[in-house]
Amino acid sequence: MKQFSIASVALFVTVTAIAQETDTDREIKDIASRPEIQRAFEIIVELEPETERNLIELTEIPAPPFKEEVRAARYLELMRDAGIEDASIDEVGNVLGEWPGTEGHETVALVAHLDTVFPEGTDVTVKRKGDQLHAPGIGDDTRGLALMIAVIQAMKRAEVKTKDNVLFVASVGEEGLGDLRGVKHLFREGGPRIDQFIAVDGGSTERVLNHATGSHRYRLTFKGPGGHSFGAFGLGNPAHALSRAIYYFDQAAGEYVISGTKTTYNIGRIGGGTSINSIPFENWAEVDMRSNDPKRLEEIDAIFQKAVKRALDEQNELRRDGEPLTVDVDLIGDRPSGLVDPSTLLIQRALAATRYFGVEPSLTTGSTDANVPIARGIPATTIGRGGDGGGGHSLHEWWANKDGHLGIQKALLILVASAGLAVK
Repeated sequence: MKQFSIASVALFVTVTAIAQETDTDREIKDIASRPEIQRAFEIIVELEPETERNLIELTEIPAPPFKEEVRAARYLELMRDAGIEDASIDEVGNVLGEWPGTEGHETVALVAHLDTVFPEGTDVTVKRKGDQLHAPGIGDDTRGLALMIAVIQAMKRAEVKTKDNVLFVASVGEEGLGDLRGVKHLFREGGPRIDQFIAVDGGSTERVLNHATGSHRYRLTFKGPGGHSFGAFGLGNPAHALSRAIYYFDQAAGEYVISGTKTTYNIGRIGGGTSINSIPFENWAEVDMRSNDPKRLEEIDAIFQKAVKRALDEQNELRRDGEPLTVDVDLIGDRPSGLVDPSTLLIQRALAATRYFGVEPSLTTGSTDANVPIARGIPATTIGRGGDGGGGHSLHEWWANKDGHLGIQKALLILVASAGLAVK
């Protein structure tokens, strides 16, 4: 392989030998060579100080689950300032910016999510340590939001025009119990047309996601009359029933996941009860199950349901007094799974664009906003946000601008290739 370095604007490009190039590689190189795209790449580098300021400002606006409104309002302003005239906030809180194409037959969406995993009250002040910026949520996915603004600015200032429409989306509810509610709303009946979908999430530069990991999430609640631990002894005990259910589930699921397509399970939270000397009237747990195979997800779900029923029946048989225990099994998260064929043009373009920037791409799996369109058979992928980082979903999260402009340039290149460059 030969390497070509293009100075401070920026490109550090590895080009495969001509005999190894695909048609898509050649298409990507041709688009990237256009003067307006080269100018957009230069603008992205020039914008780096402003992009960092946007990243810090947005990170310091808390966006806990289901409370993204303040960040959304500021993002709407940034989107309009960047050059999107038709920008708005929809019914569930997504920020939408419409970029009309010259032909407008189809629509390509570029998406980053507004929410973080951190609860209200978390200190999100950004602290600089050397070349690193430290704050909860600074990478996941606030960097994706800052990236999208830079893409819009570069396309606007370089006068890049696309044949198809582009829909820029800052989505709500990607994390945790948000259950992809923002993107699910986009794909509702009567929602905006979306023919291709590109999410920006995760830090890996080589990432090209084509396999959506599905998940089922439950809140499991055992209920009973409750009473004094000594005086009312003999009543059905929700805590004991919950413990049995977890034990039986762990025992059976642990054997199930040893072989086959990767499938996982987790008891993430447990709660309930009033005091050490009280029989609880309620105990609960939150359960997460994931798999890349929809069938295996259903099978591990069946194992869970069977464990819950067994625990309830056995605990009710043991009680000596009072009403029988009951159980609520509430589905609080349902992320669909699916697979995009690697030969799909969107995936091939994402792979080729990654190679263009000197990085060997890797097809990956994951649970992101792209799950929804993938499950519906719509070409979709998730790409990394560029730069370097770590500590995701922790209070010690950090991000560093290590060639971060390349992640923005790559996102722009994939987007323009997918929407079609309108040659002047």
